[in-house]
Amino acid sequence: MTSVSRFLLGALALCCAASALAQPQAQTSDPNAPKTRAQVRAEFLLWRSVGYDPNDWLNYPDNAMRASRVIAQRQAQGNSAVQ
Repeated sequence: MTSVSRFLLGALALCCAASALAQPQAQTSDPNAPKTRAQVRAEFLLWRSVGYDPNDWLNYPDNAMRASRVIAQRQAQGNSAVQ
């Protein structure tokens, strides 16, 4: 597999995982509208900031689950601070 293919596979996996784990956010319009490029990029950068590497396909399920747990913990801390 070439590095471009690995990157695209990792990016696809990241988008699938991010969309599955994303919590609903307050939206001003249609909640079923597709995400904008800026929203997808922001999620990708968030995942990268917590240690997810789409090029690390050897550790794929583990590194994606680890990153999703960190993101969920951060969101839970943010939500509990508001309440």
